[in-house]
Amino acid sequence: MVFFLKFFLISDKEETYTGMRLGGVDGVIARTAAEARAAIEAVLKDPDIGMLLITENLAKLCEPLLQEVKLTRATPLVAELPDRHGTRRAKDSITRTVRDAIGIKI
Repeated sequence: MVFFLKFFLISDKEETYTGMRLGGVDGVIARTAAEARAAIEAVLKDPDIGMLLITENLAKLCEPLLQEVKLTRATPLVAELPDRHGTRRAKDSITRTVRDAIGIKI
């Protein structure tokens, strides 16, 4: 038996939402941190969602909740999407994530 896990997008930008919908990805638009947290909680209740895509601005607003998801759950995987102007992450963001996740400085 083969099954596929779904992608889900939480975006603060209409353009990102529309583009992903054209690609077949379901999602919602969240304008506030409360709306984003509510959408994340809904995603966590759906066992068919395997990948959560969230725009960087919203991810920053919900950072503690997303860190908990990343560190304690196998699914959904969380990917932060930069906006059309590029990423807002620091150059060492991957290094910091590894250090925070496993406690090893690389």
